Amino acid sequence: MPTVPSHCRTLNASPEAVEEAARVLRAGGLVVFPTDTVYGLGADPANPEAVERVYQVKGRESGKPLQLLLAEVSQLCMVATEVSDLAWEAARRFMPGGITLVLKKAPGVPLSVVAGGATVGVRVPQHDLCRALIRAFGGPVAATSANRSGGPSPATAAEAAAQVGDDVDLVLDGGPCPVGRDSTVLDLSGPGPRVLREGAVGLTELCRALGITLETGY
Repeated sequence: MPTVPSHCRTLNASPEAVEEAARVLRAGGLVVFPTDTVYGLGADPANPEAVERVYQVKGRESGKPLQLLLAEVSQLCMVATEVSDLAWEAARRFMPGGITLVLKKAPGVPLSVVAGGATVGVRVPQHDLCRALIRAFGGPVAATSANRSGGPSPATAAEAAAQVGDDVDLVLDGGPCPVGRDSTVLDLSGPGPRVLREGAVGLTELCRALGITLETGY
């Protein structure tokens, strides 16, 4: 069993815990929370200091962007531009769910979240507690998996806390993640679809559902 830091502040899932986690995010804090795939480490994307803390806590390379987690598929247009018919079809078939779409970012997306790039990874998790947190926060949450870089992606709150619990402000425990595997990352920002990471959604399933042939970039 993972060893959880004794001082790690953990709240079990409840409406009050969700509101407290949202308050922590709005105050510039870092929150660990469950998704359908693995536990995430989240921050307010509009707060550059909070975003920088995510990189520091994870030990993440500065050139690797974070994702934006959304509560609803309809919010894609808030954070992305040039959303193609193929992107909408992928969203219709696999969101909410274990897929991250890489799209051209909207002008309002902070450069600190996307590591200065022109694209943004967006996901709508299929997890009621996670989406409740995003709604309570009031907008997209900048996130990455709640592990140290190079460490295993955590499927439980205890696994996440054992890796990053010393350095975050709150862990929201929603039980084990149903999938326990990172999301599949599908890049639709270029001339052709490309898989950057195979994960919860398999390549065969993607190709069959979307009627496409995929390149891989990992």
